[in-house]
Amino acid sequence: MSAVTQTRTKAELALIQRGQTSAATDAQRRALDVLAAEGLPSRRVEAWHYTDLRVLLGRQAEAGNEGGEPSYLTPFLPHSVVVELGTAGAGNDPAPGVAIEAATQAPGYDEVVNHLDRAVDTVRLVNTAMGAAGSHLRIGKAEGAESVTELRPQPGAGGSHAFSRVEVGAGARATLVERAPAGAAGDLSSAVHDLDIGDGAEALWIVVQEKGAAETHLGQLNVRLGADAKLRLFVLNAGGAVVRQEVHAVTVGEGADIQIRGVNLLEAGQHVDVTTTLNHNVAHTTSTEIFRNVVFGGHGVFQGMIRVAKGAQKTDARLACNTLLLSDDGDFSAKPELEIFADDVQCGHGATAGEINADHLFYLMSRGIPEAPARALLVKAFVDEVVEDLEDEALVEALEARIDDWLARDR
Repeated sequence: MSAVTQTRTKAELALIQRGQTSAATDAQRRALDVLAAEGLPSRRVEAWHYTDLRVLLGRQAEAGNEGGEPSYLTPFLPHSVVVELGTAGAGNDPAPGVAIEAATQAPGYDEVVNHLDRAVDTVRLVNTAMGAAGSHLRIGKAEGAESVTELRPQPGAGGSHAFSRVEVGAGARATLVERAPAGAAGDLSSAVHDLDIGDGAEALWIVVQEKGAAETHLGQLNVRLGADAKLRLFVLNAGGAVVRQEVHAVTVGEGADIQIRGVNLLEAGQHVDVTTTLNHNVAHTTSTEIFRNVVFGGHGVFQGMIRVAKGAQKTDARLACNTLLLSDDGDFSAKPELEIFADDVQCGHGATAGEINADHLFYLMSRGIPEAPARALLVKAFVDEVVEDLEDEALVEALEARIDDWLARDR
């Protein structure tokens, strides 16, 4: 670990003090010592160049002095099996083929999963230092209809901190919903999830982040895919003052496939950062990643890296980030990257940003639709295109309802 080289900010000191008041394990105390030595990352750290956490966390802390309590969290889908992370069981009976136990080991933070961070992984370090409670889920083949498992953090004073280890066994299918609901003003929350998808297995993972306007949320999903394994991931960011959502996936078996879709909805006062790394380490693997961003204000960030290792021939990987800028008060920074060490691959990446297409708007208005509803229709179509890729009617309806509610707000 590096020695202390700079004075800790008020936000860093407050974070450390918050952890110290609840420190209950040796792992948490060690993580707090590391946090005190390393501090939070600034823009000098490549992976955090667009998200200076030392500064942003301080602004959030100053803004977060309002009252408010977390509202009751209803299930995302009526038939969801709810797992309260950090407990040995579920909110109701576990789904068929799902075994749940309390996790006994905190996330390791000295292995930097995105390879662009510091000597420690920031999200995992904060998660451990704040005393995250976790659960270990093992999902095998089950008879009958596939169920939905909802992962929910336990609320605590100052925010929730949770992690999970999820193993989807060979040939199994699983649908999991990760919730990051609104808490109290000034809360800092973190969530770390490690997902292992076995050979021939398939996992659909949904991230629903709806934090309050004065909250900070740090999230990380790490995925390992075996041979012929499939990951379908959807990320919805529709809240939060400062949000960092990381996704890091690695293929370890041939035939693995990664499909990622995401929607970021931003308004004034928000800073939302999505950082992903897709690591193709073996031959004959595929990935497609598409994010759609709607910006009414605030600042958005997308950092997407596709890495193809030496020998990972026949890799087919695509990445796109498309942004709709609807206000001069908002901006979005996109940084798509390719790092390729094989010579027989098909890879592409790109980013676009623009306003609503004037011709499309004119067409709708010429059919008698007023300008405001016509604009709303075009924004909805822009977003729904990636939502509907899920091809699950119940999930699509639930996500579209949340997006519609967000778009209907007065601005």
